[in-house]
Amino acid sequence: MEIRYCPPNVTFNEIWIEHGMSKCFMDTVSTTVISLYLIIFGSIQLWMYRKYGTEIDASTLPKSKLYNLQKFILYFVPFLSVLRIILQATILNDGMVYGYMILTTTLTVVVYPYSVYILRVERHKLLPSVPPHGHGLVLLGFWTLTFVAENLVFINIGKLEWWFHLNSVTDQIEMALFVLRYVSNLLIFALGLRAPGIAGNQDSDYRILNDGLTRQSQFYQRRPDDNSSTWANLWYKIKILAPFLWPKSDFLLQLRVIFCFLLLMSGRLINLYVPIYNKKIVDSVTIVPVRFRWDIILIYVAFKFLQGGGTGGMGLLNNLRSFLWIRIQQYTTREVEVELFRHLHGLSLRWHLGRKTGEVLRVMDRGTDSINNLLNYILFQILPTIVDIIIAIVFFVSAFNKWFGLIVFATMILYILATIAVTEWRTKFQRRMNLADNAQKARSVDSLLNFETVKYYGAEAYEVENYRKAILDFQIQEWKSMITLNILNTLQNIIVCGGLLSGSLLCLHMVVAHQGLTIGDYVLFSSYIIQLYVPLNWFGTYYRAIQKNFIDMENMFELLREEQEVIDAPGAGLLDVKRGQVEFSNVSFGYSPEKLVLKNISFIVPAGKTVALVGPSGAGKSTIMRLLFRFYDVEQGAVIIDGQNVKTVKQESLRSAIGVVPQDTVLFNNTIMYNIQYGRIDASEADIIAAAKHADIHERILTFQNGYETQVGERGLRLSGGEKQRVAIARTILKAPNIVLLDEATSALDTQAERNIQAALNTVCTGRTTIVIAHRLSTIIHADEILVLKEGEIVERGKHEELISHGDIYHAMWQAQLQNNQQNNKDENSSTHECDIVI
Repeated sequence: MEIRYCPPNVTFNEIWIEHGMSKCFMDTVSTTVISLYLIIFGSIQLWMYRKYGTEIDASTLPKSKLYNLQKFILYFVPFLSVLRIILQATILNDGMVYGYMILTTTLTVVVYPYSVYILRVERHKLLPSVPPHGHGLVLLGFWTLTFVAENLVFINIGKLEWWFHLNSVTDQIEMALFVLRYVSNLLIFALGLRAPGIAGNQDSDYRILNDGLTRQSQFYQRRPDDNSSTWANLWYKIKILAPFLWPKSDFLLQLRVIFCFLLLMSGRLINLYVPIYNKKIVDSVTIVPVRFRWDIILIYVAFKFLQGGGTGGMGLLNNLRSFLWIRIQQYTTREVEVELFRHLHGLSLRWHLGRKTGEVLRVMDRGTDSINNLLNYILFQILPTIVDIIIAIVFFVSAFNKWFGLIVFATMILYILATIAVTEWRTKFQRRMNLADNAQKARSVDSLLNFETVKYYGAEAYEVENYRKAILDFQIQEWKSMITLNILNTLQNIIVCGGLLSGSLLCLHMVVAHQGLTIGDYVLFSSYIIQLYVPLNWFGTYYRAIQKNFIDMENMFELLREEQEVIDAPGAGLLDVKRGQVEFSNVSFGYSPEKLVLKNISFIVPAGKTVALVGPSGAGKSTIMRLLFRFYDVEQGAVIIDGQNVKTVKQESLRSAIGVVPQDTVLFNNTIMYNIQYGRIDASEADIIAAAKHADIHERILTFQNGYETQVGERGLRLSGGEKQRVAIARTILKAPNIVLLDEATSALDTQAERNIQAALNTVCTGRTTIVIAHRLSTIIHADEILVLKEGEIVERGKHEELISHGDIYHAMWQAQLQNNQQNNKDENSSTHECDIVI
């Protein structure tokens, strides 16, 4: 018996038959194109893996049930194809089997197992330049094309040759096989985006491409997986944002919010009536009696004025809503930025010492911007589009027939599902691009903040090259993000044009066949559907923008999730400083559990007395000051002020009672007046000048061109080290605290200035509890007690004379400094003598 390639009365060249597409043509073309795609590009990919790929350790491969399901379905689809041809040869359509059926079945049986083989190679091998965060484009493209091919069947939903009407047992069997194929290809497509068998998807750490190294960012501790959905933990994100979204303290802003939503709903109704009145205008000139309906035109133009363009972008309603929303948007931005800034200031010193300023600022900027963008996209773009789709479906079903509603519904669902699925797949590329962007900005900020060090070592070319590498890393990730965006746009265009084609053909057929529709109805359909597709085309953009904003917000959420290490105890009261006695009682502390910096430290600083801490670097002197300020909480023992454990009082009251002159003074990029006044914000100008005089810097300030209004520059770099330290001393003098901490307060000064300031400090410290950290032992000889620290322990204590007489560590330090001073004096005299001879 001769086997025909196509059914009787059908040739391969006849593509469109009786308002539908030929099965022979559709199955042949779609299956052949998809098979050639996989065979050609899949073979190229296998060649690359064979030449450049390396085997992955089998022990690192994930054991996933989804991966086994993925392989099962890939074998199940060709089984369905073989089952179909068997049924076709036995019980369907009188046992007629055509050539195109044999061809499609053969190709299906070949290419699906071939895709399983490629899948196994991707699972077990790794290319050197491709991080294993998902399947390659070949498999993803193959699974996408197969799913799209299944959806092309809906073009023939009204044709009798196909089996949608279920008029016979053959139709019912064909429909059952189609449903199984459709669901299988949908699952294959979804599992392909998830990529459960790829080893890299189990890695929960972000990758930062910086000099080829992988590291975790300084402050992100709970990273989502690269492939995880940005909608994960949605309730948690909404719970954090909710207090900032509704202006609960401003009744007028609440009214604005309500009115904006009323305008939004009004716009949805206007969008429906614009094409309806367009139809009325056409019918008025095509249906007898023809009349000049100027009233309809006026109404149509009025609606268009309210609506604006096809998306409502320039209409009165949209502009009015945008104008009213400005204040609400500003409220949200202000509240989020202030809360985030407050939270960052509440974090511990340990966190701030580990963070990168440039990266934190970048996260803050992107996070706060993303909130406003997210609200605009969801409330004024995505939500209205979904409402428009629902209205359109209801309208077409009621005004036309169910098939128009089905076409609109199917197109919208396919479009939205494809957009969501591919965008979810693209999420990892956007995350990596953000991290590379963070690394680039952090590199530039870090380099510019340390430009002096760069100059000292002549490393300008090195810094520029590192910055170039950071930009290249960012652009690599940006390219991947953009190419996947192009794939998404192409898929969206195919779906939209397919729906438009199906609906237009059906509508025009009913107009020509006089089946109850007029030419005005065709204009109504085409104008309404195009009006609907314009914002729908932007749906992908909006959804991608929402994904991007969620990703940008993730970093900000991580900042907000950072827990404060040092917090006030419940019911903590204010520190009541009566005398100012400071006590360390059996204090042990370490910055990490592995190494203790302080070991069972105990001492008392009586009220109004001075205790000095001396010892080599790393002995724990500065740590004692940090514990007293409660930058950290002690693990063992207690820090007590006037009988009150500092853990039981409010941090603000504790720090207001203590003044410090640090060794390394960092000033605000503001005026000298501002930096001194920071010691007491409400201080008068006279008090500021008096503090400057006590710190021996007043006369120096007057020599500056702008006096007290002189800008000190970034971190105070326009001032010398001695000038910065004297500003810090003036600031502390102005604060007039009960307890004074001096951390090498005169280390950056010359001998004469040191003597002048030492007298001022003695005056300020009189009657106040004072703790001094000193390397110059000559500055603490009058201390009431000197504590000598070594490796976190107090090894000696007593007055200067007592410690000298012991002949131990302090005595050795004193002798070493005397010898060093004598050597310095010799060098100065020798240098002066040489200068005299030269002169």
